[in-house]
Amino acid sequence: MGVKYSDKYSVKHLNRTVDPIIIASTLEDEAVINKTNKTVTCQKLHEIARNLKVQPKEVGIQAELMKLRIRECQLGLFGHEPNGKNFNIDVEISEELNSEIQQITTDGRTTCIKCWDIASKLKITLLDVGSACEKLGIKVKYCQLDAF
Repeated sequence: MGVKYSDKYSVKHLNRTVDPIIIASTLEDEAVINKTNKTVTCQKLHEIARNLKVQPKEVGIQAELMKLRIRECQLGLFGHEPNGKNFNIDVEISEELNSEIQQITTDGRTTCIKCWDIASKLKITLLDVGSACEKLGIKVKYCQLDAF
């Protein structure tokens, strides 16, 4: 997954340029060298977005333009070693959680931001919401960081 991975995702943004404000906000410093890949966590990108008061998508795009690999999705969807995903297969799906997920699901899919809203509303972890979606067979689409 070396350079090919990074190039693949940076070409999605051919009409964009690197934003020096976001870069100066420590995005470059937060990239962790992981073997031959430069990586940065989902959590760190969201933190940078909050600090700069910009949408997470803007920071995610900048990370991809810098050819950084986004890792450790907070919903457990991608970027976790060694298997890619990180779900809690033993997650308990309460009636309330199930109901909330069903309300935000259309055609077996929902969005990242809606999962975050549920976690906030029910005061549970993002990983629990992602794990519940996985267990219920619901696909999460439209990453806030524009990773998928």
